[in-house]
Formats: sequence, structure tokens, C-alpha cells
Amino acid sequence: MDIRQLRYFIAIVEERQITAAARRLHIAQPPLSQQLRLLEKELGVKLVERTGKQLEITEAGNILYKRAIGIVKLMEESQIEVKETGNGLSGQLAIGVNTLSDERLPELLRTFREMFPRITYKIQQNESAQLCKMVKERAIELAIVRFPLELSEFSIMHLRTEPFYFVTSGKFNASQRKVSIEQIVGYELILPSTTGLGVYQMIVEAFTRQQLKPNVICECSDIATLLELVSTDFAATIVPETILKVHKGYNVQAFEIEGTSLSASSVLIWLKHHVLSKAAQNFIDMMAKQPV
Repeated sequence: MDIRQLRYFIAIVEERQITAAARRLHIAQPPLSQQLRLLEKELGVKLVERTGKQLEITEAGNILYKRAIGIVKLMEESQIEVKETGNGLSGQLAIGVNTLSDERLPELLRTFREMFPRITYKIQQNESAQLCKMVKERAIELAIVRFPLELSEFSIMHLRTEPFYFVTSGKFNASQRKVSIEQIVGYELILPSTTGLGVYQMIVEAFTRQQLKPNVICECSDIATLLELVSTDFAATIVPETILKVHKGYNVQAFEIEGTSLSASSVLIWLKHHVLSKAAQNFIDMMAKQPV
């Protein structure tokens, strides 16, 4: 028994005549009659009985008819689903995002959803090193991570480079909107130490390159707590621009930092020499068209 025979049988039952069923199927009558006999022989039961000019379905035939309808429908749906998954119209996009991923990501995902409304999503948030591990283990296909990282095993698409800002409480009286790294040495600092971000080390190294040492009085792994402390004038901080865009509502003010190249880059990664799903490839293609 195969899907073709089931389609033939459905037509015979619904048309109640071999001639009408053959016409519907665009085949000759003798081959259709032969397929019905082969089906009955294989199953060992009569599926239809002739009553005058029409065929009447038997009890066994009725069971097969109901099952055949479901099987053929499932087969057709499966063919559509496989084709749509193959061209990226459906399927799942599995992507990982860093704690400080590009703040544009929600809007980008909304745009992608408008382009491919039948795609479903699996979004994992984690620190960058763990996201790299998940991509290598193929738990996710894509990830947005931040440097510094060892990414030799991955294909990379640069998304953006963002500056760091010197941030104080709103009470801080400043006559200018820029500060030098030498001036920052004179302030007590609370620095972000969130695991996997690498921000703390980047900041310290920026001072070291200038043969300076920052006056760090506190490390904080939680960004919300860090900004809350800064807003109370506990200490100042240095953070990437994304933090200020994502975490709003705090009584803080930001200043550009002069005399340093302190910045952070975010990239989209996927495993080298690995065939991506069409959904993932479509997302990469969309991201490639976005302005930096």
C-alpha cells in the first residue's frame, strides 16, 4: 500500500464509480480497477461492493477511507512544511544574545518576523563565552557576542563598535561634556564585573596603556545595581553606550572620554564549515543589509 493507492481509493469512495474516479484522477479506468483489486488483495478484505451502477463502501473500506484521508492530508502538509523550511518560510531561528547585545535586536527581530511570519524562535540569553560554546555544540545556530573573544572557529559579521562613557550621578556639577582619562583617575569608580562581558578588564587595560591606574573602590556584577549606586553618588563608573540605552530611568549623566580608544564591538557569529538552516541564513542576509 502506498500514498498513490490511498489517493485512488479516496477518489473511488467519493465518486462511487470507477469511471468517475478515473476521470477525476486523469487516468484510464482499467489501471484504477487493477489498483483497487491489488489493494483488496493486500489487505485481504473487500473494500467496496457494487450495487447497480454505483459502489458502496464496506465497513472495512470505511475504516481505510477515514485513515487514508488523514494520511494523505498529513503527507501533503509535510511536503509543504519541508518545502517552506527549505526556503526559510517556516522553521525555527535559534539565536543567542549577550547581556549587552545590540539594543536594536528587538526591532530587528520584529522586522524579520514581518518578513517570515511562520518562523518560530528560540532565544537564549547568556554571557559571550557560553554562547560560543552553545554554537559549537549546535544548541543554537547564531549568537550576538562581544569582544574580546577567541572566534577562530566562527564566521563573523561585525555589527557595531560603541564608545564607553564616564558616568556620574545627576548631582555632579560639570562645566563640560567631555573628560580625559587623566581626569577620571581623580574619581572613585565602581566598575561592571559581569561574568563574560570582559568590560572590567577592557577598562583597566585602557588606563594601563596610558600608564595610569584607575581608583576602583567597587566591582559590581549587576548593571541595575551599579547604576543605582552611581545615581546615589556612591561613585562614578565607566560603561559601554549600550548600557545607557538599555538601562534608562536612572539619575545619571554621561560624558565622552577623550584621549583613549576605549570601545567595544559586537558581532554576529555562526559555526564555520556548517550548513545553516535557511531561517538562519535569511537572518544573516537581513542583518547584512542593516546600517552599522
